[in-house]
Amino acid sequence: MATVELTKENFDQTVSENPFVLIDFWAGWCRPCLQFAPVYERASEAHPDLVFAKVDTEAEQELAGAFQITSIPTLMIVRDQVAIFAQPGALPEAALSDLIGQARALDMDEVRAKIAASQPGAQGPGGPASGTPEA
Repeated sequence: MATVELTKENFDQTVSENPFVLIDFWAGWCRPCLQFAPVYERASEAHPDLVFAKVDTEAEQELAGAFQITSIPTLMIVRDQVAIFAQPGALPEAALSDLIGQARALDMDEVRAKIAASQPGAQGPGGPASGTPEA
């Protein structure tokens, strides 16, 4: 699958309609970004079932700001609308492949449970359902 160019107009739709999205935040003037681009493109060809997307941080400054991107390239992985990975730096091909494997192996129910437990006011097992006031 070809790499998808993300903008603020198509970002939400792309992430909500696809269960696994890798996002490369980059800029044309960034040498490490340009070095990472072919590695990212080869990974997209090796994993045609996943969505590989790019955000040009120069053209989409609002989007980059919303995700607090301060260093590029930054790779983000979103599974089931949950950002499970975000890290700056160009990855070597083997590291990117390993990372994709780890992200595929995650139990998203477990991830969501951990996120819910870390929220302020979270109840442990047996507590009231979220949003339900205690009696």
